[in-house]
Amino acid sequence: MTVTDLKNLLERVQAWPEAAQDELVSIANQIESELQGKDYQATQEELRIIDSAMASVDAGESATDAEIKAVFAKFRSA
Repeated sequence: MTVTDLKNLLERVQAWPEAAQDELVSIANQIESELQGKDYQATQEELRIIDSAMASVDAGESATDAEIKAVFAKFRSA
């Protein structure tokens, strides 16, 4: 990718929905942090999702073998 390609992309991004722009900024910030050797800092939303998943596991909730196979089949075909 050239500097011109990057500039063209950033111009097109301005027409994207705000949520998509926010996601791009978040991803770019993560990449920059990794390049600078900084530790990853999870967002509050990511921490909330992790806490919820851990609570489910602690409560004995887990996916069935059939549910797991269905998810793998879905994403393998994508």
